[in-house]
Amino acid sequence: MHVDFLPDIIIGNIFSYLSLQDLRSSSLVCRRWYSILSDEDNDVWRLHCIQKLTEEVLSSDILSSTPTYKTKLKAFHHAWNPEDCSRNIYIKPNGFTIHRNPVAQSTDAVRGKIGFCHGRHAWEVMWEGPLGTVAVIGIATKEASLQTHGYIALLGSDDQSWGWNLVDNHLLHNGDSQGNYPMLNNAPKYQVGERIRVILDCEENTLAFERNYEFLGVAFRGLPEKLLYPSVSAVYGHTEVSMIYLGPPLDG
Repeated sequence: MHVDFLPDIIIGNIFSYLSLQDLRSSSLVCRRWYSILSDEDNDVWRLHCIQKLTEEVLSSDILSSTPTYKTKLKAFHHAWNPEDCSRNIYIKPNGFTIHRNPVAQSTDAVRGKIGFCHGRHAWEVMWEGPLGTVAVIGIATKEASLQTHGYIALLGSDDQSWGWNLVDNHLLHNGDSQGNYPMLNNAPKYQVGERIRVILDCEENTLAFERNYEFLGVAFRGLPEKLLYPSVSAVYGHTEVSMIYLGPPLDG
């Protein structure tokens, strides 16, 4: 029987055995296959999610901002990189959360698996433990350091990283404070468990943040046209930080 005569459910089952790269190629073959794969909540993406993601994370609320199986899968492939972090950090089995070991006099950082130099991208960061004296979220190039002695704002300590210290609401780059953020009188401090949305615009070369769906304004301008990775740096022992990639930001 020619594949054109197979029902959608059978084609979907066949697709579930293909790699993600093959699925991208398959979506370009014809309109019908594109239509099947455009359904982000069908069995193709569900089965891939079950293969890649743990049952624990699929049943938790950590992925509540990624409503479909395909967006959950995309978030996983953009999550923290276990091969690109300080030796004092490890990625928990859920694939989205780092745990910093209680090592004295050390500041430790991690980068995401995928960097960006084109388009617009958004991801959420959730700090799920004490902040300590310094807790920075932002972006970094591959050249930025991932570990240093002492308790410092590592992210933002050189010209290869840009960060927002959630403890004192200071913006940091090249070892200097770039001012308070957000630019509000008596701006509220971060509360553990809040979701901070990071918005990187590689067309306008800007970095901005949202908190509780409130846009806080542009934090950094004039970013370089090179690969920029989601990043955080932490100092507190046993603190945990999750990162969920969302895709292009929704304006308004």
